[in-house]
Amino acid sequence: MPNSPKNFRILRGGSQPNGNDPASTSGEGADSTAPQQQIQMRQQRQADAERHHMSSDDADFNRQGNQQVMNAAGARELTAREEIEQIKKENLTGRQLRIARRLAQRNNLSPTSDLDAVRLLRRQGVDPFGRQDMANVLTPVEGADEPGPGVALPATVRKTPVSDHKPQVIDDDSREQEVRKIQRDLVKRRRKRLGILFIKLACYVFLPTLLAGYYFYKVATPMYATYTEFVIQSADAPGVTGASGLFSGSPLETVTDSITVQGYLTSRDAMLRLDEDPGFRQLFQAESIDVLQRLEADATNEDAYKVYKKRVIIGFDPTEGVIKMEVVAPSPEASKAISQALIGYAEEQVDQLTARLRGDQMTGAREIYEEAEAKMEAAYDEVARLQRQTATLDTAGENALIMSQIGELESQLTAKQLELARLTANTRPNVTKVRVLEDEITLLQGKVDEKRNEVSQGVGNNESLVDINAELNKAQSKLVVRQQLVAAALQNLESARVEASRQTRYISRGVSPVTPDKATYPRAFENTLLALIVFAGIYLMLSLTVSILREQVTT
Repeated sequence: MPNSPKNFRILRGGSQPNGNDPASTSGEGADSTAPQQQIQMRQQRQADAERHHMSSDDADFNRQGNQQVMNAAGARELTAREEIEQIKKENLTGRQLRIARRLAQRNNLSPTSDLDAVRLLRRQGVDPFGRQDMANVLTPVEGADEPGPGVALPATVRKTPVSDHKPQVIDDDSREQEVRKIQRDLVKRRRKRLGILFIKLACYVFLPTLLAGYYFYKVATPMYATYTEFVIQSADAPGVTGASGLFSGSPLETVTDSITVQGYLTSRDAMLRLDEDPGFRQLFQAESIDVLQRLEADATNEDAYKVYKKRVIIGFDPTEGVIKMEVVAPSPEASKAISQALIGYAEEQVDQLTARLRGDQMTGAREIYEEAEAKMEAAYDEVARLQRQTATLDTAGENALIMSQIGELESQLTAKQLELARLTANTRPNVTKVRVLEDEITLLQGKVDEKRNEVSQGVGNNESLVDINAELNKAQSKLVVRQQLVAAALQNLESARVEASRQTRYISRGVSPVTPDKATYPRAFENTLLALIVFAGIYLMLSLTVSILREQVTT
């Protein structure tokens, strides 16, 4: 090791040491006549041991471990794993394991780990932690300075000789042969992997795809689809202006109705009605349908509803306001019949959306008319009561009669007054005639006053003609108002009846259902290709998952 500290031994007289002789390692071969040199050699060895952090206690411990391993091996032959477990129990330090690995490399051993290096060295009888073997780890210095003749000075030498390992020379033929061998091995390994990959793809991708294609081409029952498009429109009332007519005629006006109809056609209620009318459940329970698409004989409503949602597809585009419906059935006639039944259900639902509004309008108009008619009858009764009470049929006629009588009396009174004035103009008037005229004038004047009092103040307990006229006029005015209100309520009732009879929402078909003459489903090629893609994706995901888990486990 170029960076390892060099360990030297001090010998006398430049003598060559023996690397396998313990005497040469410990320095006990010095001359007995030189005790001072022996003391220096012991001090040098102690310094070397402290420099490499290897005390004598560690060496004794290692020798005891070696002795235990040899004793255990003598008792019975241990396996490599058992020996390594024995070595683990010695709690060797990392530095000791590194030294053992270096020493194993110098002895041309091929250990798989540091513990295995200790095991191999002990198998060959080498103590990896002894002073002598520790010294062999260090690279000795060749050509150490040797003392001259006659001079007994210590010399520095390396503990082990340098290995004379030379690289092996390979000629061109051998190299080409090795390259070809490696290439053949690579080709063989690649073919083996490709074969395994093809077997996996055949088992997990191609075989399931083949089964799916066989089902779609040979086994699956053909299904027939009917397409229908319709839109919900509103009948605009005449004279609709302002904010109420802002969205008139646009899809936004009926978008809520369209969404409601779409929800109803995809509900369980519509499925149950189809089950009663065209027999939806019996269509998909027929023996002619394959097992995967057939509905069980004892299927529940939920099972039938799942098939219904799969076979009846309804979509709505809010921007266009068009409801698109696709019905799939085992036969063309059944597909068309189900489409027409669903359109009928949609029309009924649209009528029901405005039925309550129209009913409320009709009910309100009828109540207003009945109330106005009742009040008009009460006004008639009041007028009749007043006429009976006052014994007056027509106040205007009564007024005209009384006024004519007053006028006639006043004319007679005027004539009598003129005649009286003519008699009193004579110097000697006839007293009898004058008295008669005066009595007639007085009588006529009383009649005129009586008639006038009858008009203004009344006679006896009878009301005056003015009061009777006022009460009758008021009652007749109320009667006229009630008559007008009854006429208006009757007109409103007729308008409500017309609106109720007129359909405010109706369905307009853009595409009517037509009986198909060719099966629409299954789409064998598209479904087979989709199955191939799905199985390939599943295989790819599983392969990646297994590879990632295997890498995590191995690392």
